[in-house]
Amino acid sequence: MVTENKSTQSAGTDVKGELTFNDKVIQKIVGYAIENVKGLLGVDGGFVSNIKNKIVNSDDPTDGIDVEVGKEQVAVDLDVIMEFGHNAHDIYKELIKVIETQLEKTTSLKLVELNVQIIDIQTQAEYKNSRVTLQDKVSDAGSAIKEKTSDGVNSVKETASNLTDDDGRVK
Repeated sequence: MVTENKSTQSAGTDVKGELTFNDKVIQKIVGYAIENVKGLLGVDGGFVSNIKNKIVNSDDPTDGIDVEVGKEQVAVDLDVIMEFGHNAHDIYKELIKVIETQLEKTTSLKLVELNVQIIDIQTQAEYKNSRVTLQDKVSDAGSAIKEKTSDGVNSVKETASNLTDDDGRVK
């Protein structure tokens, strides 16, 4: 009688294949990981991305994040806008910490290189003003027109009611 020792066989030992990650997935993980780093205002996605973001509102977390993904390791390049009044070295250390943690937690990949270039330094107000898009401006203009039109209609109604008595006859 032959007995099989099931304790030495684990599920999946006979399965062939590999687990890989598309660059876009790693870019998103990095983008989400760095969202709340104190002193980091944003990541610059370059000329084309900046033009797109000036026209429409875009919350693409991959803009400005370049990655090289290996089987077990990841290298990341970021061009960032830092907030005036913060220390660049502290921001860099925090970026390493949050990216390492999230990559390990999500993919088990190891961050082996992080290159950060500070391309601009701005105040919160400067950054917010630079993020106003054409879409925002058109929306604001539409709201202003709607408000003015409503005011005009109300003014005409008020004038008309002052010209008539309670029975609707002209005074």
